[in-house]
Amino acid sequence: MFVAKVTGSLIATQKAEAMVGYKLLIVEPYRLEPNQRQSLVTTGRTFVAVDTLGAGVGEFVLITQGSSARLTPETKNMPIDTVIVGIVDKVHVETACVYARETDE
Repeated sequence: MFVAKVTGSLIATQKAEAMVGYKLLIVEPYRLEPNQRQSLVTTGRTFVAVDTLGAGVGEFVLITQGSSARLTPETKNMPIDTVIVGIVDKVHVETACVYARETDE
C-alpha cells in the first residue's frame, strides 16, 4: 500500500462494463521527506485509481496496486491496476504527526 493525495478526477464515458458506476480519480503517491522526516512529499508520479469509498480532491488516501487492486469485493472482476482502499485521517512517524486530516469537529 501507498499513501497518495487525490489531485483530480477523470471522466470516461466509454469503459469496460465492470467499471460502469465507479468514480475514477487521479492520485499522486507521497513519501516521507527523507532529511527531516517531518512531512510528506510527492514522488512526482500520478495514477488513475478506482474510488470505492467516496474520496475527494485534496484528501490523502491509501492505494494498492497490481493484482492486489483486484482483491476487494468491489473490484475482483475489474480490469484495474490501482484502487483506493482507505481515506487517511493521520500519519505519525516516530514522535511526529506528519499529516492530520482537517475535520469539522
